[in-house]
Amino acid sequence: MSQAATVSSNNLPYADLPPIVAALFEAKAKKGLSFEAISKAIGRDEIWVAAAFYGQAKMSPEELEAVAKVLDLPTASVQSELGSHWWPNRGGLGPMPPTDPVLYRLYESVLVYGHAIKAVVHEKFGDGIMSMIDCKVNVTRKPDPKGDRVVLTFDGKFLPYAKW
Repeated sequence: MSQAATVSSNNLPYADLPPIVAALFEAKAKKGLSFEAISKAIGRDEIWVAAAFYGQAKMSPEELEAVAKVLDLPTASVQSELGSHWWPNRGGLGPMPPTDPVLYRLYESVLVYGHAIKAVVHEKFGDGIMSMIDCKVNVTRKPDPKGDRVVLTFDGKFLPYAKW
């Protein structure tokens, strides 16, 4: 007999998200699906799908229907909690600085290399920013004799500052 997967919606980062989010994670675990598998089923990128599961991206009615179908959840339940009336509250998922080791290392990378990356962006593009609205994020695995490497790619549109 298989044991049901459960997610405590009272804990961060789920506490401020609609209760259906816990059901999404539980159904994903129960079916043994990866974000990549779900993304292929609904026609989106795996990072975007993961962001949607964490309440950081807005799924369309068609995407909600597709996710519900893939996870064998009632479409009406998913639509009622994440439908047209609900909007993401981006950012703010947990303490700052983060306490999760992976999140902390990402935070640390910005602290250590942020100014250097900013300087190189300005040298190559001018005065502006990289969009996180028009951005694709990819995670890949790179074999290495010393141990596999994590490759993170942020592919964001450059937005120059306006002058007036």
